[in-house]
Amino acid sequence: MRTTIEKAAETYGVASWGSGYFDINRKGNLVVKPSESDDGIDLKDLVDDLTRRGLSAPLLIRFPQILTNQVKRLHRSFKSAIKEFDYGGRHRAVFPMKVNPMREVLEEFLREGGRYDYGLEAGSKAELYAALSMPQSSDGLLLCNGFKDAAFMEMALIGRLVGKNVIITLEKLSELKTALEVAERLGVRPAFGIRAKLYSKGSGKWEESGGESSKFGLTTSETLEVLRYLGDRDMLDTLKVLHFHIGSQITDIKRIKNAMKEAARVYAKIRQKGIQIEYLNVGGGMAVDYDGSRTSFESSANYSMEEFANDVIFTIKSVCDDEDVPEPNLITESGRIMSAYHAMLVVKVTEEIETYVEEVAPMLKVSSDDPTVVSELYDLHRSINSKNYREYYHDAQEHKEELFTMFNLGLISLEDRARGESLFWEVSAKALKYAQQAKYVPEEFEELKSVLAARYLCNFSVFRSVPDHWAIEQLFPVVPIHRLKEPASEFVTLVDITCDSDGRMDKFVDLHDVKQVLEIHAFDGSPYYLGIFLVGAYQEIMGNNHNLFGKPNEAHVVVDKGGAYHIKKTIPGSTIGKMIEYARYDREAVRERFSSMVDISVKNSDLDEEVGSRIKDLYDTHVEGITYLV
Repeated sequence: MRTTIEKAAETYGVASWGSGYFDINRKGNLVVKPSESDDGIDLKDLVDDLTRRGLSAPLLIRFPQILTNQVKRLHRSFKSAIKEFDYGGRHRAVFPMKVNPMREVLEEFLREGGRYDYGLEAGSKAELYAALSMPQSSDGLLLCNGFKDAAFMEMALIGRLVGKNVIITLEKLSELKTALEVAERLGVRPAFGIRAKLYSKGSGKWEESGGESSKFGLTTSETLEVLRYLGDRDMLDTLKVLHFHIGSQITDIKRIKNAMKEAARVYAKIRQKGIQIEYLNVGGGMAVDYDGSRTSFESSANYSMEEFANDVIFTIKSVCDDEDVPEPNLITESGRIMSAYHAMLVVKVTEEIETYVEEVAPMLKVSSDDPTVVSELYDLHRSINSKNYREYYHDAQEHKEELFTMFNLGLISLEDRARGESLFWEVSAKALKYAQQAKYVPEEFEELKSVLAARYLCNFSVFRSVPDHWAIEQLFPVVPIHRLKEPASEFVTLVDITCDSDGRMDKFVDLHDVKQVLEIHAFDGSPYYLGIFLVGAYQEIMGNNHNLFGKPNEAHVVVDKGGAYHIKKTIPGSTIGKMIEYARYDREAVRERFSSMVDISVKNSDLDEEVGSRIKDLYDTHVEGITYLV
């Protein structure tokens, strides 16, 4: 007999998607284990502690050690593969700043990655400006991707002047001429990479970002033109990197191997021309298994980090051996797999919004004076059982349509409509109960489960903290961080506090399918917290300020080997004042305008002077308040 905790672990798939970083303890609380040697810490205890310190949910919690551990895993994976296949080159990773450009994230990556000469990738002038100031290994790379103007080139080249190993990736032919002009003006010898457009594509949501129609990169003929142009100027030695990228979150390892074969052939043909390209940049795309299914589904991956490294190394070495060229040093830009696990969002359930009122005893009483449609719904409610539930549910649907038609024609009262609606939902709820007890659950009842699901109102913004769920239906694991010793009795969807119907989460991870509802505990009014996991990649930087909610509170937590945690840093969330400034209001001008309105009301005797003064003070106090509910 499985325990309730074992059932919870299976329901939420913690071991499947958690990559060893999350577990459930004997108290039924979620545990975070930042590295293999840690005993783990109780998340509920941590959240309670942070709440006492004034940091209430919504709460973004970072575990820097998880990021560090992912860097170590990546290094170990490639080191092992290089040794196993006797590969002649090195592996150097760079972290793409677009994934998560927060300073603390980059510092943590470079602190550990510096030991392996890992570096950064910048895709904009702002990212490059920040990256140039970051301390990194002298042999670590700073790659400049994306479209560039003269100012971008200038920043990149002054980086070389101060000793940074900056490499400019050429995305289009015109960038080469611009870069050489700026380099000549500054008196510095540049270093270039070429992004090649491959025929191969990735898989998953970003499949179309690779291949021949890719937004970035040079065609084969353009690549040859770059080689000719540099050769004519005796600058072929400046060409350091051949780069390609077939998309983010590549779910199928076969697509990766196909791309590696093609890219390795391109590299080999260039080397055979006597051009000493040093690096092959295989881009990013290593996928995170968000749902734990270990499949090629768009929110999963049918390979591990170790398999990725083995297949990349083996495939490229095989081509190089076949072409009789030296193996290149390899660069990877896998930011998602590095940063996704290290951050989670804790949200607090504030209220249950029911689809129908369960306490409807008065509504279920009927008399001989009631309309026939109401009486027939009552008979269905009274007589439904495990043998006839499907037939009776269909009958109830027909009666509901009749009920609304009669109401629209003015033939029944508002009270009759209310009784009919209540009876219909009662019949539906009973039908669903019988359906779930059956060996085979018809599809219509799976849909009914979603319709009947309660909606739990949670104090957060989907658009701010998990925008990919709204924008591209990305799945994120959602798990109660406590009460996991109790059976999960409710089927719910989650809604946020934004004034938008799209502010909801109604798709959840499952090993075999995408669940339309989340199985959690009955909300009894006491503090109830849910964790939304694997949000460390893209979410906070892509999140928007819909309704001016702004950033949630934030905490950085480290764990020692004895299992004790230390709150390294706390960052208060956005205040009302900060968010109105973001929307280009002058805070003082806003205060003065409101104050003038109060003064006019006092002058017109609409307000007492003392009351007016108190209103001004109250208004002023709110400007430093948080944007979320308290």
